[in-house]
Amino acid sequence: MDRKSFLKAIGGGSLAMALAPNMMMAEELKMLDLKSANKLTILHTNDQHSRIEPFDASYTKNPNQGGFARRASLIQQIRSQENNVLLLDSGDIFQGTPYFNFFGGELEFKLMSMMKYDASTMGNHDFDNGLEGFLKVLPNAQFPFICSNYDFKNTILDGRTSPYKIFNKSGIKVGIFGVGIELDGLVGKKQYGETVYSNPIDVAQHYSNFLKNDQKCDLVICLSHIGYDYKDEPNKISDKILAASTENIDIILGGHTHTFLPEPQTFTNRQGKNVLVNQVGWAGLLLGRIDFYFDTNKNVKHISWNNQAIDSSIIA
Repeated sequence: MDRKSFLKAIGGGSLAMALAPNMMMAEELKMLDLKSANKLTILHTNDQHSRIEPFDASYTKNPNQGGFARRASLIQQIRSQENNVLLLDSGDIFQGTPYFNFFGGELEFKLMSMMKYDASTMGNHDFDNGLEGFLKVLPNAQFPFICSNYDFKNTILDGRTSPYKIFNKSGIKVGIFGVGIELDGLVGKKQYGETVYSNPIDVAQHYSNFLKNDQKCDLVICLSHIGYDYKDEPNKISDKILAASTENIDIILGGHTHTFLPEPQTFTNRQGKNVLVNQVGWAGLLLGRIDFYFDTNKNVKHISWNNQAIDSSIIA
C-alpha cells in the first residue's frame, strides 16, 4: 500500500468481532451497578517501531498482523462505544522500517495524531535521529510528550516536553507522568546531547505523590520505558521494581522489553496496595485496554481488561 492510499484507508472501518475482556475485582469490591458507574477506558501501545503496515503474510512470525490502519479502526470503534477514553503510548515510536528512514518520524506522528493519542513518553529509539531530528518532526505530533526523568533544560527540547499532565474525564481526574531508561551506554552521546537522566524510582515517587496528594488525582498512571523485567540483571530498575518501590501509582504502562503480557500483572507497592502493570509487546501487534469503573465517590470498584490482537479480523 502506498502512503496516499494508506492515509485514506486509516480514516474508516469497523471492528469485526466483539471484545470479550477478562475480569478482575478491585479491593473491597461491593455490589455495583456497572451501567450507572462512571467508566474510564484506557487504551495503550508501546514500542511501535515505525510498523505502519501489517507484517507481510509470508512472514513466519506475526504474518498479516499489526498495522496502523487496523489499530485506527479499532480505536474508532471503541470511541463510538465509550464516552471517556484515554489513548497513551510508552515510547519507541521510531525505528524499525523504511518509513522512519525516509520520513524521520513525521508519518508516525501524523498518524498517531489522526488516531487522537492523548499523550506519549519517549523511548531510547526516539533519540535515534538526535534531538534535532526529534524536534524537526515534533510539530506533527498533536499530543504531548511526558518525560519526568529526562531534563532537557540545556538542550533544544527545553520546554517541548512536560513532566506530567492531568486529564479530566467526566469528573475523574487522571494524572500521568513518564519515566525513561538510562540513555548513557544505550544511546550515543551525540543523539541525546546534554539531556540529564534521573533515577526513575525517585522521580516516580515525587510525581505520584504530587499527583495523588497535592493535585488530588483519582487515578495516577506512569508511562514507562524502563522495561518490564530483567531476569539476568535482577537489580536493574524495571517496572516490577518500580511498582514495589513506590507509592500512589495505580497503573504502570510499560515498554522497552517488548514483553507480551497476556493480561495486566498485579504487584504490591511499599504501602501494601496493588499496582497494575501492563505491556503489549511491540510493533503494534496488540492494543492494550483497561476499563475502570468508579462509584459516585470516585473510588475504583471494578476493573476489566483486554489486550486486543490487531489482525485481519479488524476491517480497516
